[in-house]
Amino acid sequence: MFATLPQRLHDYAILQVAVSNGSKAPYMIRPEDFTYVRLDGSVLRASAARVVVTLLEQKGSASDVIKLVTSYENSIYGNQHLKSTNGYEQRRQSVLAMGSVRLKAAAAASALALVQTKLMPGESTDGAVFFPTEGKVLGFGHLVVRTSTDIFNFTTD
Repeated sequence: MFATLPQRLHDYAILQVAVSNGSKAPYMIRPEDFTYVRLDGSVLRASAARVVVTLLEQKGSASDVIKLVTSYENSIYGNQHLKSTNGYEQRRQSVLAMGSVRLKAAAAASALALVQTKLMPGESTDGAVFFPTEGKVLGFGHLVVRTSTDIFNFTTD
């Protein structure tokens, strides 16, 4: 599942994704496996979580923290079908006591970002995937997820 978050962060558009492993084998999921194909054919590849976290360590603000957390929590907690076993809520609790504003912004991005995860059968995870868009919205298109063994296509409404 995925949803476009209404907030943008610096030059990034954000998708909230939830991934469940319904196979009988482990699956490795990475944000870099996600691409967004716009209707005009242009392709955006998601950034690694560490790239966004580093940006916020350098340029993060209190408003970045508020935008990220509010937008993401509104999306995730409003979805009653999502039952993550390895996701945001567990990471969020680990970063609540951070120090400076930039560190808090980086920690917030780190907590909600989808990171490389090995999902065992039956496990699920959730997180934000960041697409560099020069501050523009993603627009209509479709999401493509390429793992080492499969390609998944999801269209937008």
